[in-house]
Amino acid sequence: MIKKNVFLIGPRACGKTSVGRALADKLGIDFVDTDHELVASVGMEIAEYVEQNGWDGFRDKETETLGRVVSEGVRVVGCGGGIVLREANREMLKEGVTLYLKTDPEVLAERLMRDPNEAQRPSLTGKSIVDEVREILAERAPLYEGYADAVLPEGELKMVVEAAIKEVELLS
Repeated sequence: MIKKNVFLIGPRACGKTSVGRALADKLGIDFVDTDHELVASVGMEIAEYVEQNGWDGFRDKETETLGRVVSEGVRVVGCGGGIVLREANREMLKEGVTLYLKTDPEVLAERLMRDPNEAQRPSLTGKSIVDEVREILAERAPLYEGYADAVLPEGELKMVVEAAIKEVELLS
């Protein structure tokens, strides 16, 4: 029986939703995505929310959303790519099992080019996808690695989920 939330962290397009859904199914608990929860709570896509409220306003709402999700019971939580940027969020991550889905920048850029979904994944820098991925990953990778209880390697979904289950069983 899982006693702690399982947080999946990493950049956009690293597979948090795919891995999260499959992992939650295997563990017999619910999956929730903080970005989807935020969109549902504000009634608009992230890009529109950021346009109206700025990145700081978005980050405030993201922290509020994470706090609400954490208070609602044990589940697998796919976290927005920037969730690690705020200390309050990092403190909440410490209360669960946090897994970093480490993914090669070129793989991330390829996935984002295939499915940019700009309403859900607005540009953070205004640069090309490849340059943005490299820049953001260089900034955030130390936070992802520093706050993760374990780093999961990229690979086939089944393999990543099996590695996640082993870590959850070990750490929860």
